[in-house]
Amino acid sequence: MTTHRLPRKATVLLAGLVLAALAGCGAADKGTPEALGSGGPAKPVKAVPAAPPGLAGMPPLLAPDDVYAADRPNKLSPVVKNFPSRVYVPNTSSNTVSVIDPATYKVIETIPVGVQPQHVVPSWDMKTLWVNNNRGHTLTPIDPATGEAGKPVEVHDPYNLYFTPNGKYAIVMASMDKELVFRDPHTMDRVKTVPVTCFGVNHADFSADGRYFIVSCEFSGELLKVDTEKMEVVGQQKLPFEGAMPQDVKVSPDGKTFYVADMMAHGMWVLSGDAFDTPKLLPTGKGCHGLYVSRDSREMYVSNRGEGSISVFDFKQNRLTKKWDLPDGGSPDMGGVSADGKVLWLSGRYNSEVYAIDTKSGEQLARIPVGSGPHGLAVYPQPGRYSLGHTGIFR
Repeated sequence: MTTHRLPRKATVLLAGLVLAALAGCGAADKGTPEALGSGGPAKPVKAVPAAPPGLAGMPPLLAPDDVYAADRPNKLSPVVKNFPSRVYVPNTSSNTVSVIDPATYKVIETIPVGVQPQHVVPSWDMKTLWVNNNRGHTLTPIDPATGEAGKPVEVHDPYNLYFTPNGKYAIVMASMDKELVFRDPHTMDRVKTVPVTCFGVNHADFSADGRYFIVSCEFSGELLKVDTEKMEVVGQQKLPFEGAMPQDVKVSPDGKTFYVADMMAHGMWVLSGDAFDTPKLLPTGKGCHGLYVSRDSREMYVSNRGEGSISVFDFKQNRLTKKWDLPDGGSPDMGGVSADGKVLWLSGRYNSEVYAIDTKSGEQLARIPVGSGPHGLAVYPQPGRYSLGHTGIFR
């Protein structure tokens, strides 16, 4: 093998050129670098966008540590800001919806609907209120701008109704059919039917990123975890209490914890949604039923239907801090919080009445007679950018 050596002068000259080039790089203007071999500026490297943290198409959270950040007092969307303030009460045994003016605490209208209306549910785009006529197998649309009911839409076994966080689907909780039915959110045409093996699917809430939701199965005492995008059940567990009857479901403001009311265990089940681990019971009161978050995201109001009381849970302290007893008892069930956050509205399921409760003092402001079997009432409008369903879960 022959080794060719450069003459000493050539070697020195080459080294000088290299040093000059390096010096030039170091002394060059800190502006646009030059592209190798082009003599001109280099093209900027395109950044590859990271995958969105949430469900595709879901509006991003306003605050990463508070899923309810859009629900502040009177922060009404332009879509709903001109709607009259009303409380819509589905009377399950009267087949009507009582409409209450919250300013006067008076029923101003009674709307005939289908058989066994269970809940009044704001649509994802917040333009329509859907009355779930469970045994009538229809949804009655109400225009919240005028209060007028439209033509019923045929939907089988609509016990409750939810919407995916991206607004792509409506989800019918078909309790007796043992199905989760994904539908078009406007026409309600069936898209996909997901059979389940538990009994009585009824309430739900979504994870902070919208990628899954937790469902309560009232009649078999179970919980389901459902992949939102795949529309598949990915987890199922039996609650560790004989005779458990889970009801309302709510996620914590930071999105880490799920709370599930249980009317037979008389308290809330507490669990991690991500881990879907074995939940722990936090006793609240007899017949624990509905869960409603305050406008400042600090507290949650828990209705105890079996004893006529409301427990108040503090998220930061992770404990119950107050309990309000209704004068003369009652059966507080489902409802919602007023737009200004000052009044908690609850139906009196077995007393044919509705309760208005001061959220600061717990004082009963009004007890209003309505039809028979009032259930999932909706306070409307409420703050938020879009609705996930039930009586008003807003983000």
